Amino acid sequence: MASQEKIHESEALIIRLTGLFGAMADSTRARLLLVLLEGEKRSGDLAELLGMTPSAVSHQLRWLRENDIVSSRKEGREVYYALADACIMDIIQVALSHILESDK
Repeated sequence: MASQEKIHESEALIIRLTGLFGAMADSTRARLLLVLLEGEKRSGDLAELLGMTPSAVSHQLRWLRENDIVSSRKEGREVYYALADACIMDIIQVALSHILESDK
């Protein structure tokens, strides 16, 4: 990894960082992430929980998967989605804590 002095010069890192925060900048994606914070869900269940069409959910999940924010696994014909790793979970939880603390 680049030294701390040069990290701000890495275009690839900047693009990935903006992708990560872009996930939370979209209300639909943010809602998906909050539901996935509770645990792994099938794509159809996500659509039902959020009152969205399966196509709309699939579109957002694809974006999140391409940006390494969620992971997916197939079981038969079903596709299950989860947050990609503990770091993503931590980022969301820290952001929520910040918001809740700001409201006090």
